[in-house]
Amino acid sequence: MKIIIDFDGTLTAEEAQAALLAKKILTTLAIEILDVPIKQLTAEFAEIRQRAQANPNQYWWQVNGLVASYADEGAFILNTTSIQALLRGDERYLARVTAVYPNPEYDPVADCMNALFHRHSAELPPQFRPEATAVLNALLADPARAPVILTNSLGDKVRRQLDTLPLRGAVPILGDTRQYEMAPDWDRTFHLRNGATSQVWLPLTDYPIDLRRPAYFRALKRAQADDPRVAVVADTLSLPGALPLVMGIPFFLLKTSYTPAWCLQAVETHPSGRVLDNLGDLPDALNGMDWLK
Repeated sequence: MKIIIDFDGTLTAEEAQAALLAKKILTTLAIEILDVPIKQLTAEFAEIRQRAQANPNQYWWQVNGLVASYADEGAFILNTTSIQALLRGDERYLARVTAVYPNPEYDPVADCMNALFHRHSAELPPQFRPEATAVLNALLADPARAPVILTNSLGDKVRRQLDTLPLRGAVPILGDTRQYEMAPDWDRTFHLRNGATSQVWLPLTDYPIDLRRPAYFRALKRAQADDPRVAVVADTLSLPGALPLVMGIPFFLLKTSYTPAWCLQAVETHPSGRVLDNLGDLPDALNGMDWLK
């Protein structure tokens, strides 16, 4: 059975890296793209970040006009949503970003944030959760389970950082999964637990989760190609967790200091979802789940 484990935030303590990552991104934005004082941009970011924290379901990571994730779902996600809101809400900033990204893959703001995140997150030193090595080694030693690392990156950053751990073997990387890649014209629908067929899962009234993520769907299907028995482990819900759940793939949500109550409730009340209080609980949680055997 494949145990697909998200990298940023699940194996790593992204809450301890978020402030440094935000500083790096804001500095590049101020100097290379917006041509404004760093102090000014940092103050504007802090203000909008505070508003996003107070009203998370009104601030989101937007791609192709759709909601990819809500502001409160992750420490890095809060950075992304706040900077996106800052850039979209200021005509001068939006014009400068559009000039730098005139032919975007998604839209200028989304492309700008993707580029800056991948550039600067690769510069961060490895900061793994204390349990990461033991969990990966336990899975590597289990002939019935095969760990796989999930990432939106191409995999070079992840491989380089994994190589700093004393692992007992190589762990494959399922990279470039693009969980954030939203496709308004994707016509696939999913059968939900309430009997409806839809492209949107509504675990809670204030937090509809759009399922139009064809790149991630194809990545999950590739993972199931040689073994349909798959489980996903991650620290956020909308990006890596919602699609597996509606596809019938078991999903473990790692509870962190930033995990919002609505995500915990959505996973705890789903028959294929489980919450992990600690990453180190994963091997025992897998052993104790009859529904995963």
